Amino acid sequence: MEAGIVGLPNVGKSTLFNALTHAGALAANYPFATIEPNVGVISIPDPRLETIRRFIPTEKLVPAALRLVDIAGIVRGASEGEGLGNKFLSHIREVDAILHVVRCFESLPGGEQVIHVEQTVDPIRDIETIETELTLADLQLVETALPKAERSAKSGDKEAGLRAAVLGKLLPVLSKGDAARTLEGLDAEERRMMRTLGLLTAKRVLYVANVDETDVLGEGPLAKRVRERAAAEGMEVVPVCAKIESELGELSDADRMEMLASLGMKEPALSALARAAYHLLGLQSFYTAGPKEVRAWTIPVGATAPQAAGVIHSDFEKGFIRAEVYSVADLEALKSEKAIKDAGKLRTEGKAYVMRDGDVCHFLFNS
Repeated sequence: MEAGIVGLPNVGKSTLFNALTHAGALAANYPFATIEPNVGVISIPDPRLETIRRFIPTEKLVPAALRLVDIAGIVRGASEGEGLGNKFLSHIREVDAILHVVRCFESLPGGEQVIHVEQTVDPIRDIETIETELTLADLQLVETALPKAERSAKSGDKEAGLRAAVLGKLLPVLSKGDAARTLEGLDAEERRMMRTLGLLTAKRVLYVANVDETDVLGEGPLAKRVRERAAAEGMEVVPVCAKIESELGELSDADRMEMLASLGMKEPALSALARAAYHLLGLQSFYTAGPKEVRAWTIPVGATAPQAAGVIHSDFEKGFIRAEVYSVADLEALKSEKAIKDAGKLRTEGKAYVMRDGDVCHFLFNS
């Protein structure tokens, strides 16, 4: 699964990306960088892995992961060629969700000024600038694709006919400046088709409020405005001080815990951000556990047992017989798999079983 990071230049996108992925030196404070995307993978913090290891000794823990794509900052007028234009938006058309970084700080500690492309700090204006540019990019795509789909549909291509119908419904929505995700009344096949179009404004959004060191919990007036905007849209917000997070990444475990305590934080904000992105994508984890490794596997909410087995190996799904399942909570309460079995808590589930977040599984299959 992938998430794309968007935002204006100099809102802290690169700092955040580097902190999340431990990618190294931070980008300089320049209004425009490169159209080439930065790509990295982040681990999803998951204390349940350590819980499992307490009772099932293993050589290593393997957390779930999320791929991040960080693109150049978007400016007002990008659709008309301002800044670097919007051609680089193609790099995030295939991602599953958007992380929208919004500047919620005036200046850095010590009074260091960070250039704002609009000269003033206004998170709602900035959000609307990005949303407008993404909507215009989608409108350009739809206006180009619709005539082609209509021509193909005339030859009897049913899939092209469906595409033309969906594009036709999207055109007036985007023309009004509304996001593609606001389009209602689509049936299941139309929703399937819409997912294939790579529309930026059809994706769910997680707002990342980049706050300063005096507002690490995001309770200040700038972050509050972002929260209100997100609530009105049915989206979520995670406050992050990108500068602090980059510093935390350089510390030992002991020093990190000391710094977090001094800031009144229970964990790095990046942990909350990673989990929020995971939730945004409609994902959950199940686990396999053995002496070689304890691993978290990623599946969509609603996945069946055979589909979960197929994430491990396609042959597991094809030859699925049954799954032996218990929960991490069962393991924590009963201390061992043998005790779980003796207590009658080890469940045997078939092909119709819908996986639950936190299941620990052994799959049986025909090879």
